[in-house]
Parts: sequence; structure tokens; C-alpha cells
Amino acid sequence: MQGDRVCWLLVLLAISSGTLLPSNEPLSAPRVFLSFKELRSTGTAHHFSFLLNSSDYRILRMDEDHDRMYVGSKDYLLSLDLHDINKEPLIIHWPVAPQRKTECVLSGKDTNGECGNFIRLIEPWNRTHLYVCGTGAYNPICTYVDRGRRSQQYIFRLEPGKVDSGKGKCPYDPKLNSVSALINGELYAGVYIDFMGTDSAIFRTLGKQTAMRTDQYNSRWLNDPTFIHAHLIPDSTQKNDDKLYFFFREKSSEMGQSPMAQSRIGRICLNDDGGHCCLVNKWSTFLKARLICSVPGADGIETHFDELRDVYIQPTQDTRNPVIYAVFSVSGSVFKGSAVCVYSMADIRMVFNGPFAHKEGPNYQWVAYTGKIPYPRPGTCPGGTFTPNMKSTKDYPDEVINFMRNHPTMYNAVYPVHKRPLVVRTNVDYEFTTITVDQVAAADGSYEVLFLGTDRGTVQKVIVLPRDDLLTEELVLEEVEVFRVSVYAPLMASVPSLQQQLYVGSVLGVTHLALHRCDVYGEVCADCCLARDPYCAWDGKTCSRYSASQKRRSRRQDVKYGNPIRQCRGYNSIGETVQYGVEGSTTFLECQARSPHVSLKWHLQRENSDRRKEIRSEGRVLKTEQGLLIRSLQGSDSGVYLCTSTEKNFKHTLVKLQLVVLSGRTVNNVLVEAGGPAPPPPPPLQSSAWTPSAGQYKDLLTILSQPEMGLINQSLELAQGIARPSFPNLSSLPPPPPLPQTPTWSRHPAFPVQLKSRNLPKHLPTSIAVMCLFCSYLNITS
Repeated sequence: MQGDRVCWLLVLLAISSGTLLPSNEPLSAPRVFLSFKELRSTGTAHHFSFLLNSSDYRILRMDEDHDRMYVGSKDYLLSLDLHDINKEPLIIHWPVAPQRKTECVLSGKDTNGECGNFIRLIEPWNRTHLYVCGTGAYNPICTYVDRGRRSQQYIFRLEPGKVDSGKGKCPYDPKLNSVSALINGELYAGVYIDFMGTDSAIFRTLGKQTAMRTDQYNSRWLNDPTFIHAHLIPDSTQKNDDKLYFFFREKSSEMGQSPMAQSRIGRICLNDDGGHCCLVNKWSTFLKARLICSVPGADGIETHFDELRDVYIQPTQDTRNPVIYAVFSVSGSVFKGSAVCVYSMADIRMVFNGPFAHKEGPNYQWVAYTGKIPYPRPGTCPGGTFTPNMKSTKDYPDEVINFMRNHPTMYNAVYPVHKRPLVVRTNVDYEFTTITVDQVAAADGSYEVLFLGTDRGTVQKVIVLPRDDLLTEELVLEEVEVFRVSVYAPLMASVPSLQQQLYVGSVLGVTHLALHRCDVYGEVCADCCLARDPYCAWDGKTCSRYSASQKRRSRRQDVKYGNPIRQCRGYNSIGETVQYGVEGSTTFLECQARSPHVSLKWHLQRENSDRRKEIRSEGRVLKTEQGLLIRSLQGSDSGVYLCTSTEKNFKHTLVKLQLVVLSGRTVNNVLVEAGGPAPPPPPPLQSSAWTPSAGQYKDLLTILSQPEMGLINQSLELAQGIARPSFPNLSSLPPPPPLPQTPTWSRHPAFPVQLKSRNLPKHLPTSIAVMCLFCSYLNITS
């Protein structure tokens, strides 16, 4: 009985140690979760740590023309080869001078964290050079980098004597976000431009046009903003109508107003020259509007996700109308949550063409401006579709410029498509921080796949399918850990369209991973079809990468409905396996669901019977997430066990296993044939006991690999208060004497299947199966 209690505790310990998957809401649980180690073992990921004594690898710039990925970190610039990730990167070391570092320390900044040159801007200047800027230990600096004319040249070096000031281009403080866009030789940047981090501005520098900025210390324009993204979006076929859009969040302008933070979209005309008498060298076309991402409640009250975290601009065939994906989180500490909202340019333009927000005084509410709007309409670009005769904003009347200075905000807010988020997460222990989107052509249409970085260092792959009545269905295809340790920092992700690779950066380094790992979904057609991954299809033998150009009739894929009944006829047969157990011992029958959305049922069909009886957790039987645990085996437990999964009304047999329960006398006879002395005949079953010989003991040990023995020993140490048997190291045992060419106990007719460790499962239930085998031995010998 003592040995039986030890076995029962061992198996329960093994089962409980397997519940390591993140706890998610049922609808947001990923179909597949891969730890960093599991991800590396698939051969679809590569981690760069670079060994540079650096950190903060969070500026990534894709250059598909040169097939390079540029990475900015603390004191270093790196250039990675997109075609050969194993090739050594090209590296530039760009630290600050020792004197500047000393001055930074004397100013009260932290030597380890802030007094370095954190790269915060990498922009292509022309076909041969990059323009890069760093914080310069609280003294921003910029320079040019020669990258060569062609990727084959492998040139990557600083241009000597080209260093200039980075003020208005790069922040002083590496902790402050900044955004930039280099357009036609002119640099536009959203940045804090002072040492104390109090003067925020949208700047234009370089180039031939006048240097410009937003109105200084005017909270109506910018109120302690956090810049997120900047992107050029043309308004029409006229180049003079081109506008640069900025995405940011800022403090609410009203004291005590809820929410405390508001997400914004702002825009400026590229050809803005400022005013003639008012707003000289300041933007005269700057407008902003609020971005709303909220969930409407049954009582009409909306739950707002107020803090904009990241933006991805998905291009379309019409360059004037890209799709805008934005990630938001909840401000405050009432609950933790995040969401993804999608916006159309038509809705955004409608808001910017709508009423302006107006406020009579400090104690008044914001209302829609109902007075006369001056001509040309504030925010209109000069020389464009509506102002062909005005070549510069300096030609605008003073009343237009004055109106712009006092009315930069639109009254209406921009709401997402369908007035609700695309993806919502609440009551989970993480938040989304970044997003990138890939458009995938599948057999039944084109799909947008969302890659969402989280603040715990994972990336989720999500698709959202349309349903009737504007409803949608969200599928979390997978979640992967992209770093060796959990990273509580925003992840920067980028998808090159040609290489189909995802690059993720953090304070620890950069991880490169493929967009698909089709074989992790399962080894049968039904699992591949139910996964509904647009990258994957069943090719008749395996779940593999789907390519629209392939014309193989056996390709099976159904992303929209995931119907394996229609797609997998003839591919869902499953073979029967045999498993042995010993009377009175514990055994484990493995069956794991491929998806958290699957319900599993076990049935037993005894010999000479067509009736299948459903098995429930009761008495000696325990159903777990990994399979079925049966304690104190009896002869009546023999039979065919079937593990059936049900998902989307599709039933599929995952495991068909014949369990053969052997009597202790049969096993004793087998051990005798292995060459040891005959044990005494066992007394009646309730008190049977015998002591194995050393040869028989070593026969059992040869079945178990050294790691499995270590796991058993470790688990026994955890069971305090239970006598721990001593298991010798296998390497310390003397070699067994040569055996005659007769069947060993593992090849006895009673054991038609060889019982070797490689036939056991290769993941967590391995330990359970090994322990059950060990328990069988303990029950024989106790």
C-alpha cells in the first residue's frame, strides 16, 4: 500500500506540473502555445543576442531594396541579411565621447541606463546612405551611414565628419517615444526637444523648406503627448494635397475629466510654410481629432480603451485609402484590458471635414463651432484641389491663420469600423503592445492575419472572420514566446512581404521567426483543417505551407468554416495501438486535445461487445487534460479505449488504444525467463510480495532513460514524509552479463510491443507514462 500511495502522488505531481499554459478566457485561448524552447526546436525561429554588451534593440528598419534589416540599440547600429539570417551582421559601434558621458553623469542621469547613445531614428536618405540619430547621452546627434549601392557590397560604415545636432529630430531622454518620416529630403518628427522633456513638438528640419514646428507650450495643440506613429497618406491625385498623419496619445485638457488620456490622430500638409504675420515658422494646417476605441454596453455606457499603444497602416490598391489598425489599452487600474480597432480613411476625412471644437472660456464646455468658417477652410493645403490659386500658406488671410491657432481640434471623434473593436482582451494577465498585419491568399479567399505583441514577451497570431449580421469570429491560431525570459517591454514587429518573416525586438535582442509552423497543429487532416490557418493546408500526408500557385488536387484547406467532414474524407483513419498494464498498478492512457476549444470524451469497448461505455472521473479513474489515469488496475479494465474530440460539431477519434491488463503471475514468469532466479510463488493476491534479483532490477532500469530516472528521483524528493528508495546512476552499474539468444522479458510473447523509452510520448505525459511503468514495477515488488 505504501508503494501504491507513492505512485499515486508521483503521477499527480507529474500531471499538475503540466498545467503551464497561460490562463486565458476560452475565446482568447490560443490553439497552440509554444514556449521559447519549443519554438526554437521547430527550426522556425532564430534569436540574435549579438554579445555586444548592449541593450534596447527596439528600432527596426526594413530595407527590402537592399535585403537588409537595420537595428538600432544602445551605442550600436546593426545590419542583418534578410536572405541569410545565420550570416554575421554588419556592426557599427557609435558611442558618445567619454567627456560627454561624464557631463551626462554630472547632470544627475543614470550611467547604466541613460548616459549612452540610444539609436532612435533610422531613415533612408538615398540609395546609398541612411540618416541616423541617437540620444547622445542627453545631447542628441545625427549622422550619415554609407550602406553601399547594392546589397552584395556589404558596406556599412559611418561617414566621417558628418555629425550634426539632433535637436528636433531625436529626444534627449531615451525613455521618451519619438516618431519620424523622411520625405523628399525633409525630416518630419514628433519629439521632445529639450533636456527636461517638457517641450513637445512636431518638427520639420533638413531640406529646402522652412523649418517648422507646432505652437510652443500650447496645450490645445499638444498636451504632454506620447508619439506612436507617423505616416504619409495622399488625399488625392494632386501632390499638393499630400498630408502627413501623426498618431499619438496625450493628457486630457480638462482637469478631472475621465478619461485622463485621449488617443489622437493629427495631420499637417507637407507644403505648409506657416503664416505671414501669425504662426510664423509654425504649422498653419495642423488639426487633430480623437480616436475612439470602445465597447458599447447594454446600458448604453461605453467601456473605453483610451491609451493608444501602436498603429499599423495596411496598404491597399488605392494608396489614398489604406486600412489603419490600432492597439489600445485601458488607462487607470480598475481593470486590465486591451483592444484592436480598425479605421477607414473615409471616416477620418469625414471628421476632419466636420465641425471644429470651440470653447468660450476656461469654465465652459467644448461645443461644436457654429460661426462662420473662413476661406479657405482651415487645414486645407495650398495649391491643391480646393486652393489652386494659393501657392503658399503665407497667402492665406490672417483670419484663417488665427482660426487655426485657436481651433486645432475637431469636435467629432473618429470611431472604428462597425463602431466596435475587432479584437478585445479583458481579465487576462497581459496587454497588447504592438501590431503588424500580413495579407494572406488562401484557397477560399484573402485574409488579414494579425500578429500582436504582448507585454509578457509573446506574439499572438490572430485572424478575425466575418459572420452574419456584422458579427465576427476571432481565432487565436498560436501564441509563441519569442524570448528566453519574459520581457515586460513593448515589442517591435515587422513583416517583410517577400521573405514572410517576422522580426521582433526588445531590450534583450532580436528574434526572427517564420509566419507559419503548420506541423504543430497535428498529424491528421482534421487537425490541420480545424486549425483554419490560412498559411497551412493538408497535402495528403502532412499539414504544410499552402501556396496559391500550387495546383495539387489533394490540398485541403477551409479557413472560413474549418469543415473537416467535407475536406478530409479518407484522411481521418487512425490506427490502433496496444498498451500493457499490471494488475494492482497504475497506468496512464495519453490523449491531448489539439485545441482549448475541444471537448474530449473517453469510451471503453470491452472484448466481445459492440457497446461503448463513456468513462467519467470516479473512483479509480481520473480524467486529466493529458489523458486518462487508472489506479489499481483490474482485469475488467481490459478493452479498447477510444478518445474522441468534439469541435464545431465535428467528432474525431484521436486515440484508439487496446489496454491489456496482465496478472502479476504472468509478469513474474516473464521476469524469470529474463535469466534471474525464480521468485517464490506468490501467496494470495492480497499479500503477494517478493524481492527481485539485481539482474531483474537492471532490466527495468534499462527501459528508463537517465533524464526519466532523474525526474522520478526529483518527484520522490518532493513527496515529504514518504520513504525515498535509492536509484543508482545507470552509468555506475556494472554491465550485465551477456544473455543467451532467447527472448528477453521485453520481447516475450506476452509483450508483443517493445517497451523502450523512445516508444513513450515525447512531451509532458512521458513522465506520467514512465511513472506508471515504474508504479507497475513497485506493485509487482511490494
